[in-house]
Amino acid sequence: MDELFGVFNVPMGIWIDENGVIVRPPEVAFSRSVVGGDRPLPDDMDPYLRDVLLEARKIRVEPERYVSALREWVLEGKHALHPDEVVRRSRLRTPDMALAAANFEMGQHLHRAGSHRDAVPYFREAHRLDPDNWTYKRQAWQFANPFQGPSDDYDSDWLSDTRKVGAENYYPPLDLS
Repeated sequence: MDELFGVFNVPMGIWIDENGVIVRPPEVAFSRSVVGGDRPLPDDMDPYLRDVLLEARKIRVEPERYVSALREWVLEGKHALHPDEVVRRSRLRTPDMALAAANFEMGQHLHRAGSHRDAVPYFREAHRLDPDNWTYKRQAWQFANPFQGPSDDYDSDWLSDTRKVGAENYYPPLDLS
C-alpha cells in the first residue's frame, strides 16, 4: 500500500470509484474511536503499556465524520476530488523515500527469511530516510518488541516518537473540503 498509494500509517483509506479512479488519496480512516475511551486502566498494568494507552487516547481521530463522509460519497457522490486535487494532496515520493522503501523491503525479506539481526540495519535506514513513515517504524519496532517499546535495535519507539510529534499530530487532520 505504501509503494502503490503512499500509505504511511494505519488505518488509512483510499477512495476509488467504480471506474478505478482514485477520488481521495490516502487519509486517516477511522471507523470507530481509539483504545478504550475513558475506561480506567488496571492498577497493576505494566507502566510502559499504561503510558502507551494514555498517549494513544490523545490521538485525534474523527470516526463519525469520516464514516459520514464515506456514506455521503457512496450515496450522493459528495467529497470526491478532482484528479488534480488528488495529486496535490498525495504524499509525493522523494528519492530518499524511494530508497527508504527499498531498505524496508530488504529488511522485511531478511526478517521473513529468519535473518532477524541482518534486517535491523535496513529497517534503521528506512527510518532515517523516511522519518514520517509510521508503517516502517511500527513494523520494525514490533519485531524487536511486541509492544513497539524501547529496544537495543532502534533509537526510537512508539511512545517516544509519538510524544515527540505530539499525539494530536499523529495523524494529519481529515480535510473534507
